[in-house]
Amino acid sequence: MYCDKSLKEYLNDLAAKLPAPGGGSAAALNAALGASLISMVINFTINKPKYAAYEEELKGILEKSEKIRREFLNLVDLDVTAYQSKDARNALNVPLMVARLCFEGIKLCPPLIKKGNVNLISDVACAAILLESGFASACFNIEINLKFLQDEKLTSSVRKELKEKQTRIRKIRQDTEVKVGKIIRW
Repeated sequence: MYCDKSLKEYLNDLAAKLPAPGGGSAAALNAALGASLISMVINFTINKPKYAAYEEELKGILEKSEKIRREFLNLVDLDVTAYQSKDARNALNVPLMVARLCFEGIKLCPPLIKKGNVNLISDVACAAILLESGFASACFNIEINLKFLQDEKLTSSVRKELKEKQTRIRKIRQDTEVKVGKIIRW
């Protein structure tokens, strides 16, 4: 699977005339990049005297971001497996997990605006953008799988959940961009 291969190999296969990896796997990788940036910001913040008051909170956020990052990376491969299984329910579950994790991941960004190393503040905004992008990409994969399943009750429930999460994700990303913009545009 791709988790143990080079990024070059993954991108070559993604670009090739192959059925998988595809958009769902790419959404998970994109979101993993966002979670990785969160971890990077924290790793450059902890053990700095200037941020000592936030040390324990930041370590807790780092633990969450690393867990989410590992899950996204696992989903890169799970999406390929789900697509190859030709099981629409399984193919729906993977991007749904990606969307839910993006929601959890983006909630880690706002505290970093104040408590993260100011020299990496632009990376906080990049993380929020990547996580929102991963969410949006996952939603398209969810929709196509819902179409194939033709389960109205499930479709209604999933769409309701995603609409609520989308509203919150957009707000967090927009607020993050505005606040980071004010910090870097002295």
